[in-house]
Amino acid sequence: MELKGKGCRQMECYLLAQERSWYDFMLDCMTAGGVMKRLDLAINDRAGILDIPKLKEKYKAGECVSYFRMQKDYSGTEKCGSDLPKNTGETLYLGSTSSELYMCAYQKNYEQYVKNGTEIEDTEIKNRFEIRMKNERAYYAVVDLLTYRDAERTAFSIINHYVRFVDREDDKPKSQWITNDDWAWFVGENREPIRLTTKPEPYTLQKALHWLQRQVAPTIKMVQALDRENHTTILKDMIEQAELKDKHKHLLQLEKSTIEERIDTAVPQENDGIF
Repeated sequence: MELKGKGCRQMECYLLAQERSWYDFMLDCMTAGGVMKRLDLAINDRAGILDIPKLKEKYKAGECVSYFRMQKDYSGTEKCGSDLPKNTGETLYLGSTSSELYMCAYQKNYEQYVKNGTEIEDTEIKNRFEIRMKNERAYYAVVDLLTYRDAERTAFSIINHYVRFVDREDDKPKSQWITNDDWAWFVGENREPIRLTTKPEPYTLQKALHWLQRQVAPTIKMVQALDRENHTTILKDMIEQAELKDKHKHLLQLEKSTIEERIDTAVPQENDGIF
């Protein structure tokens, strides 16, 4: 099973309805002999603490103490026209993307503008810092999560072990350079603890209709006008010939069903308290 961002938000609806947490779900997976192929931990920066361009500059200037040997960065792509910002955001990768653990920091507000048209200044999440783990690294991260049930502890323990941004002090060895103030605040100095939060977001007919209105409706209106002008039935023929995919059929079934029919709230009791 693979769950991306939207999938995780939808999965949370079922977990909450079953009065379960992500910890309970992961414990059940482990108990059933599940194999953790990948785990991503994401930290959302809503206050603009992280300055991605500045972090890139410090990394290139050697002001980063890290176990990682490989790093990439992607600058924002220049776009033509007034419908997209000139700068579509910047990304910094720490570590090789082919390794079992690497980190990624990017400007989430620019990404949301490009994807959804959300104004940059109105975007709730300014930046995102992700820890991406595979295979054995993912497994041990899950073990740590289940042991302490503290996502902040797990995430920042990993970050602090692998990377630290510093301010240059030429009269000292690099390992003794002072931690950069902004980075220190991000990793926990003088800030409130970060808690694992969920934001259930079910896939509903309303979401499908919103997508239809935003992405497709203008084209449909254009074809309707074309049909009226040329006395054709292009739009009608296209709709009649269209075939519903499995996800569309599934959505129709969901709209006809009740909440009780959608969710099996019976949780096996033999797994309780094993870990």
